[in-house]
Amino acid sequence: MVQRVSRAKVTVEGRVTGEIGPGLMILLGVGKEDTSQVAGAMAEKVANLRIFEDEQGKMNRSLLDVKGSALVVSQFTLYGDARGQRRPSYITAGAAGAGEEVVRGVFGGAAQAGNCGRKRDFSGDDVRGVGE
Repeated sequence: MVQRVSRAKVTVEGRVTGEIGPGLMILLGVGKEDTSQVAGAMAEKVANLRIFEDEQGKMNRSLLDVKGSALVVSQFTLYGDARGQRRPSYITAGAAGAGEEVVRGVFGGAAQAGNCGRKRDFSGDDVRGVGE
């Protein structure tokens, strides 16, 4: 999930572990089949999405164009499947270690694409983004 934000931060046990100004907060669900190659392609795609307004008010500018930041947050719950049941199944979610590798790939890919990405700990207990 990608959200435009004016600012975003993650805290773990009251300590800020990641914080950005204007840019994108990316809640990233990692599946069992995801790889670092998938992460690189995803980072390239997100960094170049034209989702920021230009001078005419049209969404024609990318994160790179606006020189924004990215806060990538691993969020396994995005893989929750509640079809036909009342308790979500997370069978397709990747393991914690695998998720960390993919998130690092997205973070590294975003940084290589030219934006000043930020990364956070995976055990965040408070994720806050202020939308635009």
